[in-house]
Amino acid sequence: MAAEQSRRLLMFAITAWAFLPVRLSPKFVSWGVRALSTPSVRRSPSSTDSLNEVFRSKIQGQLILAPLTRGGNLPFRRLCSDFGMEVSYSEMVYSRFLVKGDRREATRMRRPGNEKFFGVQIATNQVDEGVEAMKMAYESGANFVDLNCGCPIYEATRRGLGSSLLRSPKKLEHLVQGMIEESGNQIPLSVKIRLGCSEDSINVREVVDRLRNVGAAAVTIHARTARQGYRRPADWNMIQQVVEDGKAQGSAVPIIGNGDIMTHYEATRRMEESGVDACMVGRGALIKPWIFQEFKDGLEWEPSLADRIEIYYKLTSYMKDYFGDDDMGRKKMSYFLPWHFSFFNRYQSYPESSFKEESLTSPLIHRRIELADDASPLEILFHHGSDDAHARIADTLWSSLSSADAIQQLQKFAKSTDFQEIRERIEIEDDNEKDDTTELANIPEGSKKTHWKGRKSRERRGPKPHRTPEEIAAIRAERAAKKARLEAEQKVLADSP
Repeated sequence: MAAEQSRRLLMFAITAWAFLPVRLSPKFVSWGVRALSTPSVRRSPSSTDSLNEVFRSKIQGQLILAPLTRGGNLPFRRLCSDFGMEVSYSEMVYSRFLVKGDRREATRMRRPGNEKFFGVQIATNQVDEGVEAMKMAYESGANFVDLNCGCPIYEATRRGLGSSLLRSPKKLEHLVQGMIEESGNQIPLSVKIRLGCSEDSINVREVVDRLRNVGAAAVTIHARTARQGYRRPADWNMIQQVVEDGKAQGSAVPIIGNGDIMTHYEATRRMEESGVDACMVGRGALIKPWIFQEFKDGLEWEPSLADRIEIYYKLTSYMKDYFGDDDMGRKKMSYFLPWHFSFFNRYQSYPESSFKEESLTSPLIHRRIELADDASPLEILFHHGSDDAHARIADTLWSSLSSADAIQQLQKFAKSTDFQEIRERIEIEDDNEKDDTTELANIPEGSKKTHWKGRKSRERRGPKPHRTPEEIAAIRAERAAKKARLEAEQKVLADSP
């Protein structure tokens, strides 16, 4: 009865629109027309509960691949599925561009045949956009949809998307409730959040409580604030508090923990200690896609460099399948594959017997990568942080007839003067510092502000000067002399009474 009265009032408001001195917004009128055309009796809450129950059963106890912009491309997810990945997310999709017919956004909803339980992550702050995107995701074959409320990039937050949604938990609650109710219970909706926007505005417990109340299928918590980036270790104690809140309330909404997972034993420990229903891995999977198999087996795998090159060659072949084995496919590959080596080059073996104790106090993903003094030229090449080296590796893998052929060609390059020039021109960067504070997020095409702060500062500095080997040697000698002088001064001060 109340629903029918509301419909009549809404009908009156829209009919009187043309005669009132106060103009109603077109957006309100559009919403009203949809509301009048929607049956007043919605599906019962049990429909949503049933969908969420299936969702819970699929994610329970799993190590889940995070939504990774650029990194979470279809060929990479196909590779992770080869290594036992059970649950995965797409790259973040901008709902507004998707519903307007942007083909690039639509391609992010595609999935390979071996991907078992797949969700499309969307960015929106409008119910109508979100509902339409959910419908498109459902029609594309996705098993669930995830709302991004954690992306801290300015290009997202300035549009009121991503982590900016955490500023108003009540508005976020209404957004999620509206998307669930208006979507017709076709597909589960989960939400990915952070602890808050900043250290002085941590509101994760309130946000999760509100999301539980409106029927979110699950909540993933990246245990950092939006401002922290990757600079600080993830705060799993906060995740544990949220889990305990849910138990006290008798809530069945799953909590997925996310942050600083590098090994299978870290994932297992985090699940056991915090009580989360599942763990999510991002950078750890980008560094070693076989982490999912390690998690399933409960054993670490220490692949040789030849084994890893074979895996990278398989990823290259998957890119050929997806992008096409032609000039256009090669061009598309050049955007993804070299970038992957900025993570592949951080690989280091962390046997549980040697590193478990250390992982209890400091996440291994923050550990400095060490290269053996007797490392071969090929090992040095695959450890190198240069974009030029990564591009050459990707190009060689694309051109090679087999992984063995790729190894042979890359060995030649590792010993060549070309690589020596790269090494002399660009000092090997510390892998744990490079890009670790850069968040993974889509930047919409055509944006007037397509560069974030770090990139702007690099552009203002201009390109690095080209120095000769003699100049580089002189600079290094000067630095070494300065370091020795400072150490000597410190020793004198320490020895003085």
